[in-house]
Order: sequence, then C-alpha cells, then structure tokens
Amino acid sequence: MAAARRVAGVDEAGRGPLAGPLLVSAVILRPRRPIAGLDDSKKLTAKRRDELYDQIVEHALAYSIIEIGVDEIDRINIFQATMAGMRRALCALAEPPEQALIDGNRLPPDLPCPARAVVGGDALHASISAASILAKVTRDRLLEQLDRQYPEYGFARHKGYSTPDHLAALQRHGPCAIHRRSYAPVRESTMPGLFDVEPA
Repeated sequence: MAAARRVAGVDEAGRGPLAGPLLVSAVILRPRRPIAGLDDSKKLTAKRRDELYDQIVEHALAYSIIEIGVDEIDRINIFQATMAGMRRALCALAEPPEQALIDGNRLPPDLPCPARAVVGGDALHASISAASILAKVTRDRLLEQLDRQYPEYGFARHKGYSTPDHLAALQRHGPCAIHRRSYAPVRESTMPGLFDVEPA
C-alpha cells in the first residue's frame, strides 16, 4: 500500500490557561519543501517561532487555524473543546488530508480521514511541529491584543496561565470576560467577577 501523500499534523495551544481561547491548527507540509528547524513550539524562542510561522504559512500545502472561545470551553469542557477543535481544523484544510497525525493519546471522533495519535508528536513529526507553532504563535498574538483590553491582568506576560502574578490579579480584580469560568482558580477567586462588563 502506498504511503499517504497528504499527511496533516494537528496540535493545539492553550489547554491549561485560565483565560483566553484554545487554538488548534492542522498543517500539511510539502514533502519536497522541508522547513529546517521545526520542533515542539515550547522548545523554541519566541523569535524563532515567529520566523518559522512565516515559513510554514508561505510553504505549507495547506494549513488551518481554529479558535475555540471561552464560552464553548466552559460549556463542553476543555477536553471536548480540544477534540472538536482538532476535527474542525482537519475539516477546514483546503486540501483534504489522506492521513492525520494528532499530538496526544486520544483521537477525536468523526474525523475526515484515518488518523493516528502520537504522544509527544510535536517533537517527532514535522507536520505536528508546524501545527504546534501556528497554534502557539497565533494564541500568543491574541493574548497580547487582549492585554491591551484588560491591562490589569498581564496577559502579554503570562498568556493566561496560572502564574503567581495572574493569580494575584484575579484576587485583586476578579475575573474578566475572557477568563474560563469552569476553571477552579477562576471560580474560587474572591471577587464576584466582571463577566458582563465590556472593556473600556
């Protein structure tokens, strides 16, 4: 049986943070146009991720980037949101994939092609590395924009993760509109919250 030609790597960024959306990407690379330096996005500097992002967008056969908002995360939980995002990312590719390599140990249901889960895949397969970079860079840029709307939380620094200064800001100000209400540190923050207040 011939090897699949259009192999899509799939990865996400933002499962753990207390605030901001989940980003999921799928990428089909061109076998004859390898991109040097692809790796797990967490192992790369921000500058290198930005450089590789531009190369992936320019040279990939196809790519998609899906955003799952905090309302959906809170409604169906982060695991189900991740599964839904991975399926949507594959379905959104301009070129239909013949196979998918999905980072992690679980496969979403109802995928548009055969798929294999790969634990640590963002460090093993170039297509998954590329997807991890697109998702990570896109999410970081979104959080930097949201930092300008909600400057009291420091989103540009911690990207929504539960750092000491983020937790301290939650205690001082209560949650804002982009915090994930279903996450315990947000639920348990001492102030009643500002979910219905639009940023100035």
